[in-house]
Parts: sequence; C-alpha cells; structure tokens
Amino acid sequence: MKYIIAPSILSADFGNLQRDIEMINQSEADWFHVDVMDGVFVPNISFGFPVMAAVKKHAKKPLDVHLMIVEPDKYIQEFAQAGADRITVHYEACTHLHRTIQLIKAAGCKAGVALNPHTPVTLLQDVIGDLDLVLIMSVNPGFGGQQFIHNTYKKIQDLKHLIQGVNEDLVIQVDGGVGLQNIGTLVSAGANAFVAGNAIFATDDPAETISKMKSLTANSLTA
Repeated sequence: MKYIIAPSILSADFGNLQRDIEMINQSEADWFHVDVMDGVFVPNISFGFPVMAAVKKHAKKPLDVHLMIVEPDKYIQEFAQAGADRITVHYEACTHLHRTIQLIKAAGCKAGVALNPHTPVTLLQDVIGDLDLVLIMSVNPGFGGQQFIHNTYKKIQDLKHLIQGVNEDLVIQVDGGVGLQNIGTLVSAGANAFVAGNAIFATDDPAETISKMKSLTANSLTA
C-alpha cells in the first residue's frame, strides 16, 4: 500500500508561495492539499480560484482540494476547471450527498467526503461504495495548529470495518494535528493519507520533515 503525504498549502508562506510549491514538487510529498474555507461553514476564510490557478500553474503533483464551504455543488465544476484532481466535500454541508458525489465524478475528479469530529463514519454506509476518499477531521475544521483529537483512532478503525468487502481501495485520509509524533500510530490504525500543515512548514527544513514522515509510514508498515 502506498502512503500519501499531502502538505497543506494553507500553512505555506504566501509571500513566498512559489518557493514553497517548488519545495513540495522536489520533496517526497505526494499531493498538494488545498483547504478552501468560506467563513460560513467554518469560522475562517482562505482562498479561491485565483490562488488555485497560481498553485496549479507551478504544481507538478496532484491537487487535493478540501472544500469547507456551504453549497459546494455550485462550485465543483469551477474547482475542477481550476485544476483539482480530487475534491472533498463535507458530509455536514451536503443536503443531497449522493448527488454531490456524482457531480464531482462527472467533473472528472476523484470524490471524497470529510467528516467533522462529531460525525460518525456509519453515516457514510449508503455511499461508501461510490467514494474514492474519506477524510477524517482530527481537529475541528477552520484553523491550523489545533490539538489532535484522540477519538480519531477509533473512527479510522470503524471506517476500515465499514469498507471491508465493499470498497477496500478507499483512501483514508486524516487532517489536523498530524505530525512526526503520531503518524506511525495513524498508519497502524488504518489511515493511508496524511495532511500536515504547521507540522511541515513550521520546521527548519520542511522537505526533510516530509522525508521523515514518509520513513515513519514505511517503518510502521514493516513493523
């Protein structure tokens, strides 16, 4: 199994965004994670299509777009056209989740659903076979630098049970408080994709931190 490291560009230095994009390009990272926040679904605002286009222009790896917005259906086609390879919407923001998933796929993207810390994975039972990715939020969405919620480990295990015999190729992604201190335990629980922001960009050598994360996933696999 391949383990995915997806640095969140929300934590990049926006005064040196191209530099940080090139760092990710040249590192062992697998995806760019792009957090889009509207100030309504979450208490913060990030960026939209102009920044997406700027990232896509220089990125040499897939764009993993996480929509923390209300009414995501209105914007799926635009995000796909702006360069998204994967689009993840929140269960809590989608009144007609199955239709939203189909819209993402019709736009030519892989489809993901994110779950807030209070949302049980069992609520995905009726759509789990249609998904490419489930993102388990291990903090409350909206701000970086929060403390990891330990119930995440149980939710990963519950999700592993849910996909058994149904969609075993599903990517199980974790976002929030992920770093060198817990990535091995997350692998052992069953996760295989990891979003990290401050844990990468706040270090003296972000590329080396990414490399260490990759090594820890490999070591956990063989342990």
